[in-house]
Amino acid sequence: MKYKSSFLNEASIRGFFYQSTNLEAMDEFLATRGRLGYLGFDITAKSLHVGHLIPIFLLRLFQKHGHKPVMLVGGGTTKIGDPSLKNTTRPILTDEEIEENMKGIKSCLVPFLRFGNGESDAVLVNNADWLDRLEYIPFLQEIGKYFSVNRMLSFESVKAKLTDNNSLSFLEFNYMILQAYDFYRLYSDMDCRIQFGGQDQWGNIVCGVELVRKKSSNEVFGFTNPLLTTSDGKKMGKTASGAVWLSKEMLSAYDFWQYWRNVDDADVIKLMYLFTDVEIDEIKRMESVRGKELNEIKVRLADEITSIAHGRESLQPIHQAVSSVFESDGELSSVTSIPRYNLKKSSINATSIIDVIVASGICVTRSEAKRLLRSGGVYMDGASVDEEYRIPETLTNGDTLKLSCGKKKHLLIVLE
Repeated sequence: MKYKSSFLNEASIRGFFYQSTNLEAMDEFLATRGRLGYLGFDITAKSLHVGHLIPIFLLRLFQKHGHKPVMLVGGGTTKIGDPSLKNTTRPILTDEEIEENMKGIKSCLVPFLRFGNGESDAVLVNNADWLDRLEYIPFLQEIGKYFSVNRMLSFESVKAKLTDNNSLSFLEFNYMILQAYDFYRLYSDMDCRIQFGGQDQWGNIVCGVELVRKKSSNEVFGFTNPLLTTSDGKKMGKTASGAVWLSKEMLSAYDFWQYWRNVDDADVIKLMYLFTDVEIDEIKRMESVRGKELNEIKVRLADEITSIAHGRESLQPIHQAVSSVFESDGELSSVTSIPRYNLKKSSINATSIIDVIVASGICVTRSEAKRLLRSGGVYMDGASVDEEYRIPETLTNGDTLKLSCGKKKHLLIVLE
């Protein structure tokens, strides 16, 4: 389908579009540059993670086509908890924890968007600025009357939680009303007329669209993107050692790069469309590549997204580290980008190779580590080792061993 809006054309080709309200009217609206659209994040952690990248890159594309991203952090809604497709109740954070998390999340967004005062520069807003000041009875009288409980119970996010016999507190049930009110406030205060979000946010977004229409008789729009999954439908963004964070303090540039370098062959082209600025025609030419040549595209993918998230200057030490690992030359102890495991010399006798593999996060469980060792996939300084291997007692402080699990996971063991 050909759209009037250059943004919608590119967003649909790159795979960002899942569902929207009144697509034809939204296309007409976005054909004019300078429109405002917002994306909200609750600030439950100090960093965003890879699962947030689709909407972030969508807003990056929105800005590229001359529109203005509004990034809303949920200083208010974080205190409530979004029940959308979750089977646990969110812990309530203190104001101090929320403030600290907000700083971290803003630092995650800065590499991806241009912030400032220009027409298409992104701005950051905090819904605590209006939600914290609400008075309960006046809010119910002004806003609550527009919401049907029957309608709210029909949304998939609520039905799924109730069907699974999970507890849905009245606190959480208020979440979609507050998110809808966010949209109304951004529309009223800034003339922001589009809300972006993942497909699991559809019910919340529709509530906001309907609230603005009922309160103002004007139309605003909802746009959802697909969730980040592999070709076989599994969620992306997790490794054996945890989430793939966007924060430089919580995940090194090297580990971030390695995550993208190691994606499945079936996913690499899709990820090139979503998470790079490479032109569409160039990516299309990559679609016919098969076999070992796909590895070159994976390196390109890792380079492109890492240069955006961590800066292009991060690539040189990463490439140096990768070269040192695969070619086994140079001083490994001088390479700082490869993950390290510090081992005290006094504990060598009590530490097995299985202990190291699990403690370093390469494997989650001891049984998984044993299977890896028995398959012949573990190497120490290039030599295959089994579960009986012991770290040599002759090593001294500062000595380094290179542990490789398959061709993709590497670790420097440093004696101290």
